[in-house]
Amino acid sequence: MFDLNDVVVFARVVEAGSFTAAARLLAMPKTTVSRRVAALEREVGVRLLQRTTRSLSMTDAGRLYYEQSSQALRTIEQANLRLAEARTEPSGTIRISAPVGFAGHFLISAVIDFLTTYPKTRVELRLTDDKLNLVEDGIDLAFRTGVLEDSTLIARKLGATHRLLCASPDYLARQGTPGTPSDLAQHDCVIAGPSAVGAHWILDGPSGQQTVTVAGRFAANEMQAVVAAAIAGYGIAQLPHGMAEALIGEGRLRRVLEDYTTPAGGLYVLYPSSRHLSPSVKAFIDLATERISKRVNTA
Repeated sequence: MFDLNDVVVFARVVEAGSFTAAARLLAMPKTTVSRRVAALEREVGVRLLQRTTRSLSMTDAGRLYYEQSSQALRTIEQANLRLAEARTEPSGTIRISAPVGFAGHFLISAVIDFLTTYPKTRVELRLTDDKLNLVEDGIDLAFRTGVLEDSTLIARKLGATHRLLCASPDYLARQGTPGTPSDLAQHDCVIAGPSAVGAHWILDGPSGQQTVTVAGRFAANEMQAVVAAAIAGYGIAQLPHGMAEALIGEGRLRRVLEDYTTPAGGLYVLYPSSRHLSPSVKAFIDLATERISKRVNTA
């Protein structure tokens, strides 16, 4: 006989990426999770998941079934949530992930306003430039920039953002100021990435888009390290617009190649499709969306 709970378990396995992670999320034995998925496959008469000792993936039928069934589950969850929201004040802990540089200049003020508005809430920020698995790591929502990878996450676009080219006054006094993007090849650049040589920067300017090859003495995959190196005079860096404007205003950096920026990328808030949007999470998303989208879209 068809059991809706089996569909819920199947959806959580897909979203968590493994039977083990889903079992932890559902607080049930891994064997029970596996048995429920197998029962669902017998009921629908087709294999939904390909299992090996090292990986788990959906079959074509499984992907189609997940897309359709997850929509139905979200409808039920939203109906239950709306009933609860009518009588529930935002409270408890919400866990948020965001890039390090983004948090310092966009997110902190929203968090402070949220905690002030809702005194029964707590916020735990996990600041990292790595892309976490929201379900497995227990994250309620995340802020991300750029091009999103396909996933089972719900994404809301807040706006678009870009980066400015900046260097310290000391570096420019020693090395001079580039006049064109091609001049960057003669300068040290602080690279936001894994390697200090052979990086490619794409710039939008008066003559359209162009790509330049840059190198330098320092590279890091964490934005605060890039900022620190730029301030210390190790070269020209690409910094998020809001962060760059703040440091330029403080006199710690100067903008170079003022007619050029990086191509605009999307700024998104994401949350797991499987997770109930609690009143606290919904309230924070609404507040942050309003505050951040205004700052980004007017930047």
